[in-house]
Amino acid sequence: MFKRTLIAASLTVAALASAQAMAANVTGGGATLPAALYKGSANSILPANFSYLGTGSGTGKSAFLTNNSALFNTTGTVHFAGSDSVLSTAELSTYTTNFGTAYGPLIQLPSVATSVAVPYKKSGQTALNLTSAQLCDAFSGTKTTWGQLLGTADTTPIRIVYRSTSSGTTEIFSRHLASICPTKFATNSTFTNARLPAGSALPSNWVGVADTANVVPTVNLVDGSLGYVGPDGVAAANNAVVARVNGVQPTQANVTAALSTAALPTDPTKPEQWAPVVANPASGYPISAYTNLILGQCYKDATVAADVKAFLTTHYSVPGNAAATLAHGFSIVPTNWKNAITANFVSNTSGNKLDINNASVCNAIGRP
Repeated sequence: MFKRTLIAASLTVAALASAQAMAANVTGGGATLPAALYKGSANSILPANFSYLGTGSGTGKSAFLTNNSALFNTTGTVHFAGSDSVLSTAELSTYTTNFGTAYGPLIQLPSVATSVAVPYKKSGQTALNLTSAQLCDAFSGTKTTWGQLLGTADTTPIRIVYRSTSSGTTEIFSRHLASICPTKFATNSTFTNARLPAGSALPSNWVGVADTANVVPTVNLVDGSLGYVGPDGVAAANNAVVARVNGVQPTQANVTAALSTAALPTDPTKPEQWAPVVANPASGYPISAYTNLILGQCYKDATVAADVKAFLTTHYSVPGNAAATLAHGFSIVPTNWKNAITANFVSNTSGNKLDINNASVCNAIGRP
């Protein structure tokens, strides 16, 4: 669903970041794709004493993994981050080496399911349908005009609007393209590294924008433009402004169908298994994924631990935050995943001792 207040909400989040941080017990930030869902809108889901600064997934991960609150324009501890970018094996290993003993384990959980939609502006096109291969051609620069892309005589240049910062939205988008055309794309959170060869010069008419809120307005400025964005930034179900991909519109039902094959973790202690990816689903909308929450299991401040646990209790209950999630254009984490997250990280009914501030794991340790 198109959110007319998205840009205003994003500006409000940025303008109030310092004030929020001063008032907040729980400090966080990161991905801009779900930022308006998390904070700054009338139906945002984070509690009043949580702060959230939209910085992009890359900065969000870095702030949490290094406990660098300056990246969120504040001081003190970084308690959580939002990220559409999945933590890598190297990131997890480095965190364990640097902070595992003092801070305890890291937790990575799917928060809501999302599409990455392809907004467009092209005169004469009101029902654009592109294949994954055509997306590869357009976003790699292999095809430079709309005529080349669609097999017509149209000489209008293809103008790509991409994310210029480290972005989980870029990672989701490039993961799908890499599964289709691995000689043209690799999975990466930075567009200029995802597009191969990494670091190569981009066409002069392409435009980089910093965050989610800038994508659609920039696409709409010039005829012939294509971009990629989360569902809270565009009317994702409207084919007049968002392309179908392989004949499928990025509706909430199609996102749910695409992610339906994601299996529950076989080893709940491994954070990477709680962030499932489906690069090229057999059904549903092809560019679908989860945006994730990154948390610590252990917090020295018992109030922070209680606040984090209370939010998780609400978010992973049924219906939980379903109404707001759907209103912002996202899809809901399946009930079996919600139940597994609650059993492992909230109630410890699983017996795995993964729950927030478990006394036997977090005795005298935790994020400061």
